[in-house]
Amino acid sequence: MTDDTWDVIVIGGGGAGLAAAVTAAEQGASVLLFESETELGGSTQLSAGLFTAAGTSVQRGLGIEDSAEKFFQHYMDLNQWMLQPGLIRTFCENAGPTLEWLIELGVQIPARESANAHMPGLCQAGVEDVWRGHVPKDQGYGLVQVLDKARRRHGVEVVLGTRVQKLLAEDGRVVGVVADDLDVPAHAVVVASGGFAQDPELVDRYYPVANNAGESLFVVAAPGSRGDHLAFGRDVDAAVTGDGWGLMLPTAYFQRYHHWQSGFPPKSRIHVNRHGRRFMDEDASYAVSAGIIEAQDGPVWAIFDERARLGLPSGYTDWIPGRVAEEADAGRTLRAGTLAELAALLEVPADALAVTVERWNAQLPAGTDDDFLRHRTLANKGSTAAPDPIAHGPFYAVRMLPAELVCTHAGLEIDSNAAVVDRTGSAIPGLFAAGEAGAGILGLRYVGGGNAVANALTMGRIAGRNAARASRLSSTHPSALTSARP
Repeated sequence: MTDDTWDVIVIGGGGAGLAAAVTAAEQGASVLLFESETELGGSTQLSAGLFTAAGTSVQRGLGIEDSAEKFFQHYMDLNQWMLQPGLIRTFCENAGPTLEWLIELGVQIPARESANAHMPGLCQAGVEDVWRGHVPKDQGYGLVQVLDKARRRHGVEVVLGTRVQKLLAEDGRVVGVVADDLDVPAHAVVVASGGFAQDPELVDRYYPVANNAGESLFVVAAPGSRGDHLAFGRDVDAAVTGDGWGLMLPTAYFQRYHHWQSGFPPKSRIHVNRHGRRFMDEDASYAVSAGIIEAQDGPVWAIFDERARLGLPSGYTDWIPGRVAEEADAGRTLRAGTLAELAALLEVPADALAVTVERWNAQLPAGTDDDFLRHRTLANKGSTAAPDPIAHGPFYAVRMLPAELVCTHAGLEIDSNAAVVDRTGSAIPGLFAAGEAGAGILGLRYVGGGNAVANALTMGRIAGRNAARASRLSSTHPSALTSARP
């Protein structure tokens, strides 16, 4: 660090911060990036790297016709039009070009169908009718490596292990940051410090529904997700939006890791509610499944049999035969010799549970699911074999609930330039935000796999571009307090 004024300072070295830093440097800006942790990557590096976008070369390579307009309509409909249409249109129009930019930088996404978020190619991201989930080679780690290579090529300087303390402001304009008790001046600042999932007090304040999981709650966000953006916002009276929104993934009560480590429940299972009835496609996208589970008026249970338990693959921490047996031996997973006995333990109507299992056995093992169309979901995931019937005791019941906290959606309100706005709705000169820190894209409903990564990189790119432009205006016309449009 020097006494010189940087064109752009970026706070946070995850996907949003790296995209902002590289883009600002591409515009000729001098860029300094602060990362609170000892390595770059943030939550993006921990993710599958899935990127949702429309009208891409990957889609065209598979003969899929799609457009930003169709993406926008789906995005707004799923979120019940509770987001600002102008901002969402900007995101949808720029997500595709951002993906192409990543491909130009070296990210590899083959034009082939993918059965899941870990197979490079194009997969079904959520509940969309047109597949938009772009899975890169080497997952989120690969994205970060490509962006970091571009960062080094463009001479972006990085300070690791340094948590920015506050923003510097003069006459209503952000003019730098304080780090290690030193003032570091800049013409523009991009806040890309992630969410607040790792701060229980902020979760209590801005996303209390996560606490419904009780002792089953666990967090998979990066360690740096401590809500620094909210403190920065208070420095300059920034508006906050997205209060009460976030992403919880449905898991078993005994899980403490993402499914990459925990494993997956057996294919031959049904989810039943307190009435002993099935109520959902058990493999429905997490874009909607957590909401479906939460809408039930009581606990939700995954029901499966001994053959399903024994068929669980090894190599995971939780969904393995031995772990399920241990939970049953401890009485936390319910186990019974017959369905009627299991119903008694669950305190659900035995006749309803019997009819539910009988109906499921008559359908999905034969390849169809008239009630919830799960056969279509399984096919989209590359599953070719029909599930076995649930017929071989003992039978098991595992409590299922949204308990995996992935990301938070409350943050600094931004406009379509990724400029942070104050409580009057006016852009704060010199201040931009992206990713979880820049709120307004991630909404009431998570659109599907790749929503957060696409938001981070797309809005990071817009933030970096406009921060560089604001820097030029500030250095040549110090009185200019408005940001330029992209």
